[in-house]
Amino acid sequence: MSASGGTKAIVAALAANLAIAVAKFVAFLFSGSSSMLAESVHSLADSGNQGLLLLGGKKAQREATPQHPFGYGRERYIYAFLVSIVLFSVGGMFAIYEGYEKIKDPHPIEAWYWPVGVLVFAIIAESFSFRTAIKESNEVRGGLSWKEFVRRSKAPELPVVLLEDLGALVGLVLALAGVGLALGTGDGVWDGIGTLCIGILLIVIAIVLAAETKSLLLGESAGVDEVRKIEAAVVDGDTVTRLIHMRTLHLGPEELLVAAKVAVRHDDTATEVANAINAAEERIRAAVPIARVIYLEPDVYSETAAATGENPAKTPGGSAH
Repeated sequence: MSASGGTKAIVAALAANLAIAVAKFVAFLFSGSSSMLAESVHSLADSGNQGLLLLGGKKAQREATPQHPFGYGRERYIYAFLVSIVLFSVGGMFAIYEGYEKIKDPHPIEAWYWPVGVLVFAIIAESFSFRTAIKESNEVRGGLSWKEFVRRSKAPELPVVLLEDLGALVGLVLALAGVGLALGTGDGVWDGIGTLCIGILLIVIAIVLAAETKSLLLGESAGVDEVRKIEAAVVDGDTVTRLIHMRTLHLGPEELLVAAKVAVRHDDTATEVANAINAAEERIRAAVPIARVIYLEPDVYSETAAATGENPAKTPGGSAH
């Protein structure tokens, strides 16, 4: 799967969330609705999250250094993980606390037209942001389902924005339902219940994001399609006769490390082996352009050694042939 930073989706979400956060807070000041306060903090947290994603993308572009010879591509994963922490603490936990306080000490909503009007505006604005995220994601997800896209994407930004926008839209509907029930029944407890539901929703989304970005931080292998392309490219049947085993690791969304042991003919000279390795590296880069760091170790294939040696397939990113 191609990696994409989804900058347009991030900027669209940032602009929408900043405008919505201000509108929600104004509505809270006039109405006293806890759902509106929780939603304003939610939008403010989302705005900060988009800022973190943009900052992570910028830092990831730094050149490699002697201290960090493989570059800074994983900075994007670190900042995406920070997003899940912010969403959990600032968004989810605050909403649960505010909902609990409102249920414990309910009070009627004043100036009902403020929260209702702002929530309708926010739903429209978030819908445009969500539409942009969907459009950007469709350009890179191929035939994957949305669930598979979120789980397999090596670029964290688009899944983060997608889940945030989805959570924002569902949260707005919950807030509108809480405010509507509170106005219809005259019981402010419904406003608190809506706020609690928003908090639970945000915590669930934060946990999903944390789990996915944790996997990326630990280091994921190349996707199935990329592995197959590399396997097909490395062996030419003449100078490189077999792929003995291979490891792949994403150094960042758009940079892949490939390490493999390949079989060459036992009577090849050192020059012939070096030329075979160089040619194999060129074929790999042509087949998978993001394979930028490649280490190939030549060896003479032995059926006996293969039968008694370690099983590379048990290691993530490994394959045995």
